Amino acid sequence: MRFVPTLRRLRRRRQRGGRRDAVRLSPVFLTFLITALAFATPREIAISRLLPAAPALAASMWPVLPTILLGTGCLLAMLGLSLVYTDLGTPYTSAAIVAVTLAAAYASHVRLRREEALIQIRLVADTAQKVLMRPLPSRLEDIEIESLYVAAQAQARIGGDFYEAAATPYGVRLLLGDVRGKGLSAVGAASALISCFREAAHDEPDLRGVIQRLETSIIRHSAAFPAQDLPERFATALLAEIPRGGGNVRLLNCGHPPPLLVRHERMRVLEPTAPSPPLNLAKLIGDRYCIDTVAFAPGDQLLLYTDGVTETRDRSGDFFPLQDWMRGQGPASPPGLLNRLHRDLLRFSGGRLDDDIAALAVRRPDVVRRPEHRALEHPA
Repeated sequence: MRFVPTLRRLRRRRQRGGRRDAVRLSPVFLTFLITALAFATPREIAISRLLPAAPALAASMWPVLPTILLGTGCLLAMLGLSLVYTDLGTPYTSAAIVAVTLAAAYASHVRLRREEALIQIRLVADTAQKVLMRPLPSRLEDIEIESLYVAAQAQARIGGDFYEAAATPYGVRLLLGDVRGKGLSAVGAASALISCFREAAHDEPDLRGVIQRLETSIIRHSAAFPAQDLPERFATALLAEIPRGGGNVRLLNCGHPPPLLVRHERMRVLEPTAPSPPLNLAKLIGDRYCIDTVAFAPGDQLLLYTDGVTETRDRSGDFFPLQDWMRGQGPASPPGLLNRLHRDLLRFSGGRLDDDIAALAVRRPDVVRRPEHRALEHPA
């Protein structure tokens, strides 16, 4: 079954490649078309005056030298037409071809410079994403993990949603959150929280200590980089801890959407027993943090997500029914589950996502692998 999507992707790429080649050759086709019509139509129509349009079109997709060569070809075609028809106004059309070709060459040069700058910016953005939202290992301790991240903006690489996972002396700890707002201010706050979690997760023996460190981090960041567009910057966050060899998971939910637990094809919404304040709002509504402990047996699967998933809308304005969707999913590995989720979100929204999306799928396998198996799978 995995080969079918691969073949479809290859066919789509070939089709797209064929279309791109046809588009790139369109200035040549336009030159031949105008020249042929100039020979075939009466002189009064003066189709030959459209020849400067070919190098102008080439400037939007060709480098400088091919654009100049095409303009030279148009000029030669005009001179050839003047040998057959002497009253076409050849000097004026030739001057127009030369002028448009020079302008098109300069425009092509400017376009290439901007494309190079854009490529460099994207490389920097990709590097920043790898540092901040680095790919998670497929397994931490005896827990299978997979992550999904989709930025709402088409050209964006990172946004206000964030996640992280770490194998610590206290077990596997997970962080998933969402900074209010968008743009660089949200990215900065998310990066500060991720960096803080990477240190605090190994130092603090209790999840309350981790969340207090995150609270301090976002307070300091907000003070150092105040957001003019937001009266108060805050973030929702969900902390999860799976102790080593333990059959449970500890959850600390700070205003975040509740995770979903699937056990024996039955889905359960893990609502917190008592609300905990979002990050940077503890001074306003209190700093009481509630930790819930839930059984997490072999074969159980946990889905953590941001509100971008549940707030995805279809054309009629209805929200994505995540809980119903989760109930309809059969057994699946964490990568398979998130692949289905991403595909169905795009299908539900018509391919347009209006908010950042982040999700973590966590599963405790039925059979725990032995240490010698790990050594074979991850050789030194």
